[in-house]
Amino acid sequence: MQAGTRYTVVIALIVALGGFLMGFDAAVIAGAVGAIEVEFALTKIQLGWSVSSLSLTATMGMLVSGPLSDRIGRRLVLKIAAVLFAISAAASAVAPDFITFVLARMIGGFGVGAALIIAPMYIAEMAPPHLRGRMVSLAQLNIVIGISAAFFSNYLILLLGQSDASWAAALRLDEWGWRWMLGIEALPAIVYFFALLIVPESPRWLAMQGRDDESVDVLARVSGRDKAIEDLAAVKDAIEAEKKLGKAKLGALLHPSMRLVLTIGITIGILQQITGINAVFFYAPMIFEQSGIGTNAAFMQAVLVGLINLAFTVVAILYIDKLGRRRLLGVGVTGIAVCMFLLAYGFGNATYSLDRAAIDGLPPEIDRVQLEQLRDEVYDSDVAFRTAAHAAIGEEVYTRHESAIVSQAIDMNPTLILVGILGFVASFAMSLGPIMWVLFSELFPNRVRGVAISFVGFINSATAFFVTFIFPWELSTIGNAYTFLIYGLFAVIGLILIMRILPETKGRSLEELETILIKE
Repeated sequence: MQAGTRYTVVIALIVALGGFLMGFDAAVIAGAVGAIEVEFALTKIQLGWSVSSLSLTATMGMLVSGPLSDRIGRRLVLKIAAVLFAISAAASAVAPDFITFVLARMIGGFGVGAALIIAPMYIAEMAPPHLRGRMVSLAQLNIVIGISAAFFSNYLILLLGQSDASWAAALRLDEWGWRWMLGIEALPAIVYFFALLIVPESPRWLAMQGRDDESVDVLARVSGRDKAIEDLAAVKDAIEAEKKLGKAKLGALLHPSMRLVLTIGITIGILQQITGINAVFFYAPMIFEQSGIGTNAAFMQAVLVGLINLAFTVVAILYIDKLGRRRLLGVGVTGIAVCMFLLAYGFGNATYSLDRAAIDGLPPEIDRVQLEQLRDEVYDSDVAFRTAAHAAIGEEVYTRHESAIVSQAIDMNPTLILVGILGFVASFAMSLGPIMWVLFSELFPNRVRGVAISFVGFINSATAFFVTFIFPWELSTIGNAYTFLIYGLFAVIGLILIMRILPETKGRSLEELETILIKE
């Protein structure tokens, strides 16, 4: 490996840690939702807000981080994001009440939004053309690795909290496990901040500021001084051309010529979230617990979700240019629909009943006398059983011991749920997950690409907020089966729309795509 290539890879790996932190910050809440619901005595709406608040401020972070990076530099924005991640982790871990917890999550959301926009931007501006695609993909890959790491660390902390180790008891991992799950993120955030100290500023940003000598120095480390001078000239020409065209405004997206690409962008942006991916990532242990397997097994299966997500993201990266975007989307969204219908079927056929042995097997904190009115009654839905249990022992007691109660009462095939969730994650990871951002970079013409990606990214994040916000309410109000059925129906509608309006973009230049898609 040449010295310039080696330097580029090292810098890209450091910057891509922002993606890791983003994925970790987004998914680590999955291990804590049950505990915070009990700790702060939350309603389902409050629980949804505590999880989705991160997506809300991530949306704001995406909108402001781009213009802010133009003003103060890419590297400084990434440093600010690292600080926000660390503050969010620490504040979430020690939060004494619901309001403080939500505010801490919202602080982390700004870091998520900044990392999502600026990390790929910096890498694209730093890497030479022959490495750009693979280097930019590191950011997306690190998001997935961060999600997997969060699921694994949650499971490890859970096991340590149940162990007999004296040091684990001293750290109160049994009682404060959820706080440690959230707080551990501060360590990689601090590492990220100090690692950024050796990262140079983006050469394109330096050129935009008229700091040509510094820009050449950075580019020279990538491709040599002679090539650096040549690359700087090209960058300066591009900057001047952009100035002549003027800054694209949001209103430009409303031009009739943009109708097709905007429709495709909005459809893909909504579809990626409305099929329930963040609900699965953010609430994975909760979903598995609903199948009656118990807390430990639920956390272990969440780790498996992360590994499947990672593996099939790699598959997508390897085959996206071979099979094409349209074909992968077709296969993936079909798989999403099938798996969601499978989950709806599995939960829809479940029954719930507490016999004498089941009642005796519940934790002693639950008043067995109160549960006698439920004995031997058979309920054909989780909503009906939950309503009856709330009436018998109270909502607070049921929420605190929901996993144990459901495990004793439910009669279903938990393997069916595991297959459905893993199949859904695999289908998403090889299609809507990575392909959305690829399409965003290809569909929109250069003169409006920045504002267009910000707009559809905003719609994507807003949809993510809505889905994660209402998910706990959906489960408690309409039940598991109907919730997943709705996601499956959205997938079918999205599949039909994609197949009707999306052309294949594989192997076509940006100029050719603009000719095909933009009708003046």
